Amino acid sequence: MLIDLSEQAGLPAIQDLEPGEARAIYDLRTAALDAQPQIAAVEDRTIPGPAGELSIRIYSPITDDVLSPGILFFHGGGWVIGTIDTHDVACRALCAAACATVVSVEYRLAPEHRYPAASDDCFAATNWVAANAAEIGIDPAKLAVCGDSAGGHLAAVVCQDARDAGGPSIAAQALVYPVVDVANPGRPSMIDNAEGYLLTADAMRWFVEHYVPDQNQRAKPRCSPLLGDLTDLPSALVVTAEYDPLRDEGREYAEALVASGVVAEHIDVAGQVHTFFTQVGFQDAALETVRTIARFFEQHWR
Repeated sequence: MLIDLSEQAGLPAIQDLEPGEARAIYDLRTAALDAQPQIAAVEDRTIPGPAGELSIRIYSPITDDVLSPGILFFHGGGWVIGTIDTHDVACRALCAAACATVVSVEYRLAPEHRYPAASDDCFAATNWVAANAAEIGIDPAKLAVCGDSAGGHLAAVVCQDARDAGGPSIAAQALVYPVVDVANPGRPSMIDNAEGYLLTADAMRWFVEHYVPDQNQRAKPRCSPLLGDLTDLPSALVVTAEYDPLRDEGREYAEALVASGVVAEHIDVAGQVHTFFTQVGFQDAALETVRTIARFFEQHWR
């Protein structure tokens, strides 16, 4: 259905666009999603970042508890497009399903801000949330990270950064069709699903070229977390889509986590393509995936 609608709309291939044009089209496409899960409040604010202020959006759940679990959410969009607005409905759904405070982060985008700007911003935001947890209604002992696509990449990197820095403590991570290895793009799913399923192999190359044009940097763990040290990381749920060029690297990441002694689960959502997660209210699989993530987090917040 998503593919049919995109074809009917006559949307140009993203690799044929300038970043600003791609952002505008992505914003318009996600603006059509109007599901509004019931939550208590939404607040926009700014926090200190490594290169200036960062915008965040705080979603508060309906609960009688003074403090709730917290989820740092990093939006997808290939490090080039996407905003806290494009993922607003997904964050509302996650807030409601997990009964948790969700903090969505507006990190800097490429090509204006290349690697590792996005990772630096997301780790800074995670540290800020941990340090100010009580003020925004979060129990700092129950903190998780989540993201889709490039946001899944950023969540994985934040977990490695937090381990290497000695904190903050992260109880669990949920990575939805994450980018975890930009140094080795030739996996079967990248070839088999190269065309016809919304995210194409050419588009993926376009995103990577904008974020990390220096090929010598692409094998660094903060660029390709699959190639880093995977020991002592938070428990992980990795969600992939059957018809997604990124499917195989997500599965490999889950397998590598398990091989490194990390509790990790992998779910491949049958019949789905990249971007399905943001279609809450439009795709049943999206809401079910949100609920699966919520259940996973709840198990690791106990």
